[in-house]
Amino acid sequence: MTVRTRFAPSPTGYLHIGGARTALFSMLFARRHKGKFILRIEDTDVARSTEESIQAILDGMNWLGLTYDEGPFFQSKRFDIYRKHAYELLEKSLAYRCYCTPEELEKRREAALKEGRPPKYDGRCREITEPLDKPFALRFKVHPGTTIVEDIIKGNISFDNSTIEDLIILRSDTTPTYNFCVVVDDATMDITHVIRGDDHINNTPKQILLYRALGHALPVFAHLPMILGADKARLSKRHGATSVMAYKEMGYLPHALVNYLARLGWSFGDQEIFSMVELVEKFSLENVGKSSGVFNPEKLLWLNQHYIKETPDEELAALLVPFLEGLGADPKGDARLPNIVKTLKERAKTLKEMADGGLFYFKEKIEYDPKAAEKFLTPENTGLFASLIGKLEPIETFTHKALEDAFNLILEEQGLKLGKLAQPVRVALTGGTVSPGIFEMMEAMGKEMAVKRLKDALGFMQEPRAV
Repeated sequence: MTVRTRFAPSPTGYLHIGGARTALFSMLFARRHKGKFILRIEDTDVARSTEESIQAILDGMNWLGLTYDEGPFFQSKRFDIYRKHAYELLEKSLAYRCYCTPEELEKRREAALKEGRPPKYDGRCREITEPLDKPFALRFKVHPGTTIVEDIIKGNISFDNSTIEDLIILRSDTTPTYNFCVVVDDATMDITHVIRGDDHINNTPKQILLYRALGHALPVFAHLPMILGADKARLSKRHGATSVMAYKEMGYLPHALVNYLARLGWSFGDQEIFSMVELVEKFSLENVGKSSGVFNPEKLLWLNQHYIKETPDEELAALLVPFLEGLGADPKGDARLPNIVKTLKERAKTLKEMADGGLFYFKEKIEYDPKAAEKFLTPENTGLFASLIGKLEPIETFTHKALEDAFNLILEEQGLKLGKLAQPVRVALTGGTVSPGIFEMMEAMGKEMAVKRLKDALGFMQEPRAV
């Protein structure tokens, strides 16, 4: 048997965190068993489905590296297939025509609720054998009994069929309904394992009955526990970003989010860091927990910082470009960028934070923090700056070693400690008192910019001060 899994989102919004985890687990399971992972877009809700949402789902999957083997298939293009199967059930007396109008059904539902009865269809059209000249929907016949959902994660769950009404499979306008489309698709696409959120559990007994009526073998079901916020409520916008692409915009690396989502409800011993290769090798549904995972933004941030540190400078530089451009910088084609990234990556937790912290490298003119300038860019330091500029200008190769030697010569001449020179220089070069290491920063900045900024600062220190 070839394992075949699927991810089947509805294109009514962005790819959210829960959907991304479902797609990841489905893909990992298929890859682990050398099977196929299929993407299916469930766009039968024409009113709410949009092209923008479809593109957002595709973009999110592409960014995360969730590659599919077949698809995307669109339910909206498969209506003829659903109608064919629905009428086959009608011909076998496994479905029937229902002539009740939506208004009649709503009145009966309201009456049932008022009387304390379940608002379930009463089956009154079941016994109509001759077709009437009226619009009709097709309903599937649910017979008494018990339906057992065998679930790899949840175990066996029993449902009394008396709680399941005769469900509509084809509306009066001939459009198919969700549960029927899902079953026909999974059956005709030979899906062997249905991995999805446990908010679908109540749909599963209905779908099992449909599978059996259509004469198809059941897939293996695995319902993933929901993802909760820190308050143990279902993850929503109030807990922070739930859109996958929002994390890209905030400067997260895709594999950091993949690694985090993999560990959100699944474990392999105490291991926290996984490459994609390791995830494929080690993933199993048996190690998915039964309880809901709690989304922890701090842990995701920690993972992101880890991957930033591990990413090669050249690769990180390319990822940083749009964030610097968003701040008004023009880093494209700047040969300094990989070395600049090297000075920033140890401290930064996100690419956005890295761009904010490294913007000074790209400014035409530095604006000094007033308090820092008042403390460090003083007339008393003009001699130090003039001496440093004199020692830097002859340097041909602006390396860490050459810079350190130049600083040490001045410190030795003046009988000073490094901080007395480094901190004023830091303010002159960056505008503030916090930056990467002084020599690493100057080497990455380059001789031309560093010397120019020191000269600008020297001019600033020589300006008359208000008394």
